[in-house]
Amino acid sequence: MPQSYFTPATFRFLRALDRNNSRDWFHAHKDDYERHVREPFLQLITDLQAPLAKISPHYRADPRKNGGSLFRIFRDTRFSNNKLPYKPWQGSRFFHERRHEIPAPSFYMHIQPGDCFAGGGMWHPEPDALKRLRNFLADNPAAWKRATQSKAFREHLTFWGESLSRPPRGFDPAHELIEDLKRKDFAVGENFDEALACSTELLPWTVATFKRVAPLVDYLCAAQELEF
Repeated sequence: MPQSYFTPATFRFLRALDRNNSRDWFHAHKDDYERHVREPFLQLITDLQAPLAKISPHYRADPRKNGGSLFRIFRDTRFSNNKLPYKPWQGSRFFHERRHEIPAPSFYMHIQPGDCFAGGGMWHPEPDALKRLRNFLADNPAAWKRATQSKAFREHLTFWGESLSRPPRGFDPAHELIEDLKRKDFAVGENFDEALACSTELLPWTVATFKRVAPLVDYLCAAQELEF
């Protein structure tokens, strides 16, 4: 039976948190966070387990409250000039089973007033992983084009992130994929609105989005010598 997860109360809480980003306010409204944000997101992650396993048996939707797919709402302020204690959004990462061994691409979902999206890829890969990816891309252009130039990909997904202004050192400026070789991030996604987030269509829409992202994630796994 189709079900919805989030409600307008989810977004009311996140907007209020953005306006009142303090520990005192959060503790006074923690029950609202659990009821309207955390618990429904954990249920969505649980319900994504089976469809994600069909996309790839090596990816995990982990609904544990701590250490699983759901990101903590607490910000790490140790090395940031922004000392606000909480994120006014909630995100989840669906990760490769070998993520602790090898830098791996992920699937991702993000719930935030005015900026909901789902997608996947590699965001800010470390230098070694980025170099390996660029080398693989330079040597395997045909498979990259199959992964990223399909009709479904082009109609739904957008590349996000930063790129170099010049070709990376050691790569042919005339390479047919030079604009892709300049990328510093290899992440794509699609935005959705609050109406979809609060509807019974959210789960099937997310599964369809992950299926469209899967060829890119498969390619990035191959670049890192990971199973998909």
